[in-house]
Amino acid sequence: MFTGIITDIGKVTTLKQEGDLRARISTSYDTSRIDMGASIASDGVCLTVVGLGPDWYEVQISAETVQKTNLSAWEVGTRLNLERALKVGDELGGHIVSGHVDGVAEVVAVSDDGDSTRVTLRAPRSLARFIAPKGSVALNGTSLTVNEVDDCDFGINFIPHTKEVTTWGDVQVGDRINLEIDTLARYVARLADMS
Repeated sequence: MFTGIITDIGKVTTLKQEGDLRARISTSYDTSRIDMGASIASDGVCLTVVGLGPDWYEVQISAETVQKTNLSAWEVGTRLNLERALKVGDELGGHIVSGHVDGVAEVVAVSDDGDSTRVTLRAPRSLARFIAPKGSVALNGTSLTVNEVDDCDFGINFIPHTKEVTTWGDVQVGDRINLEIDTLARYVARLADMS
C-alpha cells in the first residue's frame, strides 16, 4: 500500500528484455535500507525489487504489466515518480493507493492557471464512471484531487510544489499516464451495481 505522496524522482538507467522486462532505476533512497523483495511504486506501478546497488534498484516487469500501463514508453533517461511502501504509523497524507494501475489516461490539454498548471486528461470509458469531482485519483503514482469531470475528460490542477517534487513539471499533451482509480469509488460503484 502507498499514499500517493511522491518521495523521490528516479531515472531509468538500463532496460533489458530477458523474458520479462528488467529495469534499473537510479534513486536517492538509502538502498541499504531497502530489502530484496520490497515494493516500490515506480510511476504508480507497484514493482518488486529484485536487485540493489549503492544508488539504484532493479525490478522485473511482466508482459501483463507492460501492456496495462505506460511502461512500454519507458526508455533510458525516463524520470519516474517514486514512493516506498507505507509502514504502519506513517502519515497518510494522500489517499490509499495500491499501485495496481487500472488503465492509462491521455493528457489532452495543458495550460497555465496563475502559478499552477491545469491539466485535462482523458480516461478510458470503462474507468470514467469512477472519477468524480473532488474525488481522488492516482496519476503516475501521485495522489491528486479531481477538479471537474466532463464525460471521459477530467481536470487536475498542479501547484508549483507538486511540479517541483514530482515529474509533473514535465507534462505535455499526448503523454500517457498511469491511472489508478480510488478504491472507495470502485467499491461504491460495485455496491450500486448489485442493488
